[in-house]
Amino acid sequence: MSDERVYFEDRGERLLRELHATHGISRRRLLQLTAAGVPLLTGLGRLTAPARAQAGPAAGNRAILKPLPPGWFVNFGSNAEMRWDSVGELGYTIPNERFFVRNHTSTPSIGASSWRLRVFGSGLRPGRHRTHTVEFSLDDLQRLPARTMTASIECAGNGRSYFASQQGTPAGGTPWHLGAIGVAQWRGVPLAEVLERAGLRRRAVDVLPEGLDSNVISGGVDPGRVRRPLPVRKALDDVLLAYEMNGRPLPADHGFPVRLVVPNWVGVASIKWLGRIEVADTPLFSPWNTQLYRLTGPTYPPDQPPLTRQAVKSAFELAQGAQLAAGRRHVLTGRSWSADGPIEKVEVSVDRGASWRRASLHGPNRRGAWVRWSMPWMPAVRGAHELRARATDVTGTVQPSTVPFNDGGYMFWAVVKHPVLVT
Repeated sequence: MSDERVYFEDRGERLLRELHATHGISRRRLLQLTAAGVPLLTGLGRLTAPARAQAGPAAGNRAILKPLPPGWFVNFGSNAEMRWDSVGELGYTIPNERFFVRNHTSTPSIGASSWRLRVFGSGLRPGRHRTHTVEFSLDDLQRLPARTMTASIECAGNGRSYFASQQGTPAGGTPWHLGAIGVAQWRGVPLAEVLERAGLRRRAVDVLPEGLDSNVISGGVDPGRVRRPLPVRKALDDVLLAYEMNGRPLPADHGFPVRLVVPNWVGVASIKWLGRIEVADTPLFSPWNTQLYRLTGPTYPPDQPPLTRQAVKSAFELAQGAQLAAGRRHVLTGRSWSADGPIEKVEVSVDRGASWRRASLHGPNRRGAWVRWSMPWMPAVRGAHELRARATDVTGTVQPSTVPFNDGGYMFWAVVKHPVLVT
């Protein structure tokens, strides 16, 4: 069976569920109406759209709306990588204007007053009208008990370029270095609160959040909008429906008016421009957990589960190829992080891994965020040098020297070789 057929059959099943949940239309009645020529498929968007979102950005043809100064970002068109050499003087969190951007299409323009979050599905108790559908406005969410958390968002492909440059196994996709990550303070409503108010059933299994950005079309196939299931146990644990970022309303490029924040999981789970959440008493699927964001390749079994947790990584706050004066004291700085817990130690090598010195850790050291570190260095020999940093988290997991290749170029967490020139 072709991927296209699997996709369209999956989409047809979702259509049936939606029409039944929203309008009480059964499978038999749907077939009768279709046979009679009623254009239900073309009307679905009008029936279920929670808000009118423009298909593309509001200003010009840019996929990203905010300014992208080259001193702060590497611009990949629809994506923008944070430059690590630009953040050394920043605090623990990354300001909104400096935060990296990962778009699957382009930033939509969504009005706060017309926005609605539609929560529906077989995993909810029927309401007064015997449907499994509840809607929340932005005002509704802001009246619910709020929570603030400091957490990172990191693309699963962060570090992808090193598969090619360090291991000779290039992978397709945005050639991120290590700047597809940022830590921010998020404020919003726990997803658990919203699900409980929507009438969550004990037998619910999965939730499927979906964004309001444009459909992602690849190779002539339209898999719809970005959406990725979460198990209910994760949804009830620590997931946030965020409407503020670093004390301000979410910027458009980061999910205005509401986005999901899924701590410690790959960034695709933290759906931006949230519009719908399906709650089901059976497992849910989408191309973003069946075909994409999985480890596939010669060393991986075909039944490898979808990516969830991030790995331990380290980055220097220094440009690759930076020039440093010989005979002078320099302070090497950087940040390390792990989804499995705080960082226990960071070691730095200035001689291609022949020897290692322990760096000093500074400030907060949070699971699901990062820790800052520093180490002094006075290079005596002029010429090319290679720096390396490796972190060990509280579980004892240490960054390796290499990682197995996968087709998507996901989860590169090996020690990165960082060249500098001593003059």
